[in-house]
Amino acid sequence: MHIHGTTHIHGPHGTNGPHFAHRGQGPQAPTSNVDADRVEISPAAEAAIQAAETGRIRHDLVNSIRAQIAAGTYETPAKLEAALERMLDEIA
Repeated sequence: MHIHGTTHIHGPHGTNGPHFAHRGQGPQAPTSNVDADRVEISPAAEAAIQAAETGRIRHDLVNSIRAQIAAGTYETPAKLEAALERMLDEIA
């Protein structure tokens, strides 16, 4: 056994885990009580993905908001109040 400390960088490992050797066992029968992994994508994420894939990004709006942020005029008391209300609605 070799101990290399926290600065040692390992090479690439397989998908079976970094320190588990493949035992060469045959396929195992699936268990029926195990839940399968799944991914749920929110509607907002779906819209962002679709916009990125189709190129429907509104560059004029993005540039306008970037300019407002750079000038320090984007955050207004009304926008901060709306954001606070949304956050409190999610928490409650």
